[in-house]
Amino acid sequence: MANIAPPIPRLRDLTNTPKQLYYRGTWDNTLFVKCAAVVGSRRMTQYGRMVVEKLVPQLVEEGYTIVSGFMYGVDQAAHRECLAAGGRTIAVLGWGINWKGLDSADKKLMADIEKTGLVLSEWEEQKPLLWTFPQRNRIVAAVSHDVFVVEAAAKSGALITAAIATKLKRPVWAVPGPVTSKTSEGTNRLIANGFARMWLPKRDGVKKEGSTDNPIIKLLESESMNASEIARKLGEPIDKVGAQLSLLVLSGDIIEREGSFYVS
Repeated sequence: MANIAPPIPRLRDLTNTPKQLYYRGTWDNTLFVKCAAVVGSRRMTQYGRMVVEKLVPQLVEEGYTIVSGFMYGVDQAAHRECLAAGGRTIAVLGWGINWKGLDSADKKLMADIEKTGLVLSEWEEQKPLLWTFPQRNRIVAAVSHDVFVVEAAAKSGALITAAIATKLKRPVWAVPGPVTSKTSEGTNRLIANGFARMWLPKRDGVKKEGSTDNPIIKLLESESMNASEIARKLGEPIDKVGAQLSLLVLSGDIIEREGSFYVS
């Protein structure tokens, strides 16, 4: 059963403030004290998934409530990763809170979110349409103190959220990705044009005693290898290894020269 939401002060920064919000879940004003929006492509790549697995637990550890839009891809990955890390999350829907079109997996995720967090919508029965998602994005941006764009194509809806956040003077962060990846074109442009700060993962690094838990770093401590060699030795798919290598290069744990990787 949906409830009428109390006022959320940060929404007053919008020129088109929602007339009413509906919610399900556990209303707690502390949810809104420190919020981070994590948004990105519906066509999330293996690289994007691994970024979410790095980013969200770090934000939860820093005390953020994770806000996202509950769509498949980066949104739902962010919600799930937050819950797995013991955090609280707010899902802002691009459809009415009583809309009946969800499948069983979506219903299960929504129920899990409601146990400690919130599901929000400005509509009761509205079905999802093209215009409802940009409407939702303004709420995601407004309630957040920081906005993180994980993956975004050149015309991604996540860029709408980033643009609204900029107008509202919310810091925007973007994760750089491979220049050959269409799903990183938008994030790379945000960074290149100065519209977003670059987010980089914390280093996995080599521990003080000289050991590491990362199997890729362990392999590269003895010799340099290319991605195919690493994948073969680890028995892992090349796309998964490629995503891991990209993150390790970004964090500064390893370096790449002419197709081969070395411990930095």
